[in-house]
This record gives sequence, C-alpha cells and structure tokens, in this order.
Amino acid sequence: MTESSWVRSPAGSRDLHWATRKGVKSVLVMIPHMVAGNRLLDLLPLFEADHRVQLIFTVPEWESWPATHDFVAAQGGIVLPWAQALRGEYDLVLAASQRGIDDVAGPVLLIPHGGGFGQYRPWRPPGAGHDWKPQIGLEAGQLMREGRVRADSIVLVHDREMDVLAETCPRAVPAAVVAGDIALDRLTASLPFRDHYRRGLGVSDDRRLVVVTSTWSDRSAFGRHHDLFERVLDELPAERFQVLGVLHPQIWSHHSLWQVRAWLADCLRAGLTLLRPEGSWRAALIAADHVIGDYGSVTAYASGIGKSVLLAVDGTQALLPGTPSAVIAEHAPRWTPGSPLLPQLREAESTGVAEQVRASLSSRPGRAGALLRTEMYRLLGLPEPTRAIPVSPVPMAEVLPC
Repeated sequence: MTESSWVRSPAGSRDLHWATRKGVKSVLVMIPHMVAGNRLLDLLPLFEADHRVQLIFTVPEWESWPATHDFVAAQGGIVLPWAQALRGEYDLVLAASQRGIDDVAGPVLLIPHGGGFGQYRPWRPPGAGHDWKPQIGLEAGQLMREGRVRADSIVLVHDREMDVLAETCPRAVPAAVVAGDIALDRLTASLPFRDHYRRGLGVSDDRRLVVVTSTWSDRSAFGRHHDLFERVLDELPAERFQVLGVLHPQIWSHHSLWQVRAWLADCLRAGLTLLRPEGSWRAALIAADHVIGDYGSVTAYASGIGKSVLLAVDGTQALLPGTPSAVIAEHAPRWTPGSPLLPQLREAESTGVAEQVRASLSSRPGRAGALLRTEMYRLLGLPEPTRAIPVSPVPMAEVLPC
C-alpha cells in the first residue's frame, strides 16, 4: 500500500509516538458485511471503561460491499484499510465469519453471525449430486487449515452445536466454548420497553404491527414472492394495522438502497414502512404483534420471544433437527398466498412454540455477556474487569424516510 493510504493507528509501533494511552492491548474487529458487524457490535460494550484496551476496525476487501464500508465508518472508530490490517499484529481478533481469519496475526475469537452455527444452509450449489449435504458452518473444511484449527476460540450458542462439532470436526472441540446467544440476551433485556419501541415506530395503541421479514437468496420469502408486501398491505386494513418490512442487510448491500426502494415504491406509497438496512431488527420484533417470515434467524428470534409467526416458506429447506428454524418449520402455520390473511394471523396466534424455540436458541440464557467477556479477556491475557456486565437494551428501530 502507498504512504498516502496509510491510516494513523493506535495499534502498532509506527504511530506509537502519537498515542496518549500507551501499553494498551489491541483488538481488531473484522467486519466483512453488516450482519457480522451487527453481531460483533454486541460484544464491544463488554470492553467499556477499560483503558487497557484499544479497538480498531477493518473491512476485508475480498468480498465487501460499499454499504459495509459506510456501516463501519458510522461506528466512529479507527478503520484500517485491509492491506494495512494484514501488516499488523493484534492481541485479539474478533470475527463473525471464517473468511479472512487466516490472514491476520493474533488470537481469533469466532462467533456465529446468525442464530448459531449448527443449522443447515438452504443454498444448493448448481450441479450438486445426490450425495450433497448442506453445510452447517462446523465442518473440518471450514474450521481447519493445514492441519490446525483456524480460530483460537469458537463460540457456540447451544450444547447441541458441541455435539455436532464432535462429529464434524473433533479436533476443534478443545477450542470451542458454549457461551449462549448474546443477541437473544439483549433482545430479552429490551422486552420491558416494548411501548417505547412502538412509539418510536409511530404505532398507535389502536393499531397492530405486522413485521414482514425476509432473509436473502432467491429461496427467501422476498426472493420467491416479489409481491409479498403488496399482498400483505392489500389484505390488512390500514386503520387497524401497520406493516413494517425487515429485509436482510445483504439484500440492501447487493441490490442497493435505491433499487429496493424503487421495487417497493408502490408499497411505500400505500403505507409500508421499511427498516433501514443497518436498523435494529430486534427493536422491530419487540414492537411487533405479528411476524410473517421465512427460515432466517430473525423469524426464529421472533418466535423465541413469544411473537406469533406465520411462515412464508416452501417447506423444502434442509434444516438440522432441533435447530430453531426446524422447530418453527414443524409447528408454525404456513402463509397461503391467495387465502384471506386475517384468519391466518389468528391461527398463528394460537400456535405457542416460544418455549421450545427459545430453548433451541441458547443453552446459556442470560449468561452470554459474562461468558464471552471471560473468554475474550483470557485470549487477551488480561485480568477480567470487576465491573458489572452491561446488558443494555437494543437501539431504536430506524426506518427509511417516506
């Protein structure tokens, strides 16, 4: 890289003479996409008030979108160009994706960026034969390189994943720790403030909020049903219902904010509200009365906190038994396009699977922050702070302007 592209950094010896705090431990936060970034942001409050630690961000350049750079820049931290990040050494590297963790120097803590590692991915590669098996993120091919485990700590959300790991990559078991789901814990901590989140979205007491959520890919709810939002809006009386769309950040990143707004222009004019791509989907779920969703993690979290869920899926996704998506697929009613929607929403209200889904989301409910902080400070080689673990409510849901 050229001298002109070098970013002054508090990590490394080259710029040490500029530092006010010296002798600090450096933590590199790798954010290849917004979903990974949102999950890693849940970890960062665990370093608050510790003057021994300096955080730095980077966006790996092998597959990043412009939206990712905007998202990271908005956090207000030092952002190193990827080429510069590769030249440094760090006391801890935080990652929510396996991509690129071999290229940086420092102990790596790897966490899942969705509802856990151990669930089948629905995408089937072209030309796959009958012996093809969906990847679950815990195979030796993903966790091992040249005979070694790629991450120093592999964070699992559920004991079930440890059992899967013992089968798929037994050499990685010593590096694994079941820490629960910090996203679920923050979501749960925010539930008492439901009225606050509803007011922030402009939902009056006499209206019910229907959140329509879709993950990415052509097999997602939005990928399969291009008229998804139009159908929902046509079916629900505007004086009684408000409809909020929550689309996976990768949809926005790949197709662009302009294009998604253009596709949904008629729906926006008809009253649809869209969550911003970097917006707090958890705040939207807390405010919701009903959720229409697919096999994505957002649907699982919605069910786990007791929201009624109507599934907009085709039933062909390969799911690992016992995972949240599999539990919901087994029990939740399916959305039937063309049939009246209100009776379907009422049916979903009578299907109670929250307890089973919540149990499948985390084996350490309410403890993720404590377990993760202990693990991160172990890797840093620092005594853990004595201050209480912060479990702050999630931010307000930011929507696109009309």
